[in-house]
Amino acid sequence: MYYFGRALDLDLSSGEQKMYDVPERIIKEYVGGKGLGARILYDELEPGVDPLSPLNVLIFVTGPLTSTIAPTSGRWAVVTKSPHTGVFLDSQVGGHFGAALRRAGVDVLIVRGKAESPVYIYVENGKAELRDAGHLWGKGIIGTEDELKRIHPGCKVGSIGPAGEHLVTFSMIGFDYFRQAGRGGAGAVMGSKNLKAVVVKPGGEVKYYDKSAMQSIVSRLLELIRENSVLKQRTEIGTPMWVKMANDGGFLPTRNFSKGVYECYEGVSGEAMKQRIWVKNKACYGCPIACGKLTRVREGKYKGNEVEGPEYETVALLGSNCEIRQIESVAFLNRVCDDLGLDTISAGGVLGFAMECYERGLLKDTDGLQLHFGNEEAAAKLLMKIAYQDGIGKIFSRGVRQAAREIGQGSDKFAIHVKGLELPGVEPRGSWGMALAFATADRGGCHQRAWTPTAELKGLLPRFSTEQVAKFIRETQNERSVCFSLVLCDFVPFTPADFSELLFDATGISLSMEEYMVTGERIWNLTRMFNVREGITRKDDTLPQRIMEEPSPEGPAKGKVISKEILDEMLDEYYGLSGWDKNGIPKDETLERLKLI
Repeated sequence: MYYFGRALDLDLSSGEQKMYDVPERIIKEYVGGKGLGARILYDELEPGVDPLSPLNVLIFVTGPLTSTIAPTSGRWAVVTKSPHTGVFLDSQVGGHFGAALRRAGVDVLIVRGKAESPVYIYVENGKAELRDAGHLWGKGIIGTEDELKRIHPGCKVGSIGPAGEHLVTFSMIGFDYFRQAGRGGAGAVMGSKNLKAVVVKPGGEVKYYDKSAMQSIVSRLLELIRENSVLKQRTEIGTPMWVKMANDGGFLPTRNFSKGVYECYEGVSGEAMKQRIWVKNKACYGCPIACGKLTRVREGKYKGNEVEGPEYETVALLGSNCEIRQIESVAFLNRVCDDLGLDTISAGGVLGFAMECYERGLLKDTDGLQLHFGNEEAAAKLLMKIAYQDGIGKIFSRGVRQAAREIGQGSDKFAIHVKGLELPGVEPRGSWGMALAFATADRGGCHQRAWTPTAELKGLLPRFSTEQVAKFIRETQNERSVCFSLVLCDFVPFTPADFSELLFDATGISLSMEEYMVTGERIWNLTRMFNVREGITRKDDTLPQRIMEEPSPEGPAKGKVISKEILDEMLDEYYGLSGWDKNGIPKDETLERLKLI
């Protein structure tokens, strides 16, 4: 009986497609989502492949829990080689598209090659058709989705905007208007393939190995969610609940990560969003939490601006990091990014870097833009120029790492990224756990591989200390690797035993607790192997120079710095626990134990 693993492989160059079942052994070892996508990517790509060449593959991959009755089962992933970093990329996505893909009879959609002219993919009943997208090329994501939903009523849409078409390396893919495969440039990979959109018509139902047992555990897990006080706060305020906590904790990125405290944080806080622009809560498929917030600006120059969000990370990077003072302005910049197809985290990092370069006098020609911190109008114009690679926008279209190389003049000292990926909304000098998490994350500076601020603020991890950090990060990275392969949301308060039981009831695949954690470790080591063969070593597991050399100027982290010695201490312990050598390369005995060689 089929429960999960139907893969549709489509070559845009030839138009050929084939459907096959992923072997059960591979599903047991890699599960789905991130893990299965990583296995396919590793097997398909030779080292050194240009991410924007037809040889790269773009993988839309659900998990065995996607579209089931499990809480938060709308999650799935986009996997590819990142044009922004040159290493492994998986972008976890919410909304409704992934659930629709499974209900269209496709668990994994593998896209390869390059179409001769712009196309979109139409998926229905386990088959794909290529259709002309010439009339859509040049449209923003919102207009594209409007048009495709008019042509295909009841369908779900994923598309790129001008940024993806112009191969901006931090361009994203938009789904359900305001949900994104955001980080790392999957939108540019689509653009490089002349692929404007993917349209999915849901039809069938997901099958279960034991639906009765599944219903039983789901009832219990829903009660856990209802009783969880943190999730109640997420329902009330959403992820921007972190703005005040991050500011109080001294790790809210401010003025291009020059400090972790923003004196105007109240104007961009979750409370301000709730009071001034909130319209209603929105939920992804199968989600009882409903942390999404549909917002609409009620007055002022951005009156009528509507967007889902801003999320915390967007507020931190487009808000405090650029010293934007009002939530209405952040929501406007959020909408600009969503329509152009720009990742809001990288966009905010790039804007903050550009603003500091401007105020230091390092930019010779800004096309007339006065890129002072806080200038939201100039920020919006620069985002537009970036999306079209126009004028000064071309300098910043490949992110802060490449922009610093082009600008020079010591700008690399305040170029905030890890492995080319701009840092998200945690200033590492205020969260030493996140410093190690950023340094070792498999897709570059990323907050979704391990999250330590909660443990640090609650005293479960010592603050401003290396104690227990390496163990915490390693265990969390491994466990999250399985969660992102099942796929369920980061926010659910479930245990590995809960996840394992859900997997068994959905598919009949049984994993003991030891096997479950080893599966996560296997996936984490596989993505490390992918990156190692692309040239990643210890030298790349580092932090921005500002974080390692400039003491934090104020707040709870005042005087703190993550020196090379501190980072090296954490890396040595982390590598040792992981079974990697001193250079960050997995040892043969580790790979043998994990069935990777």
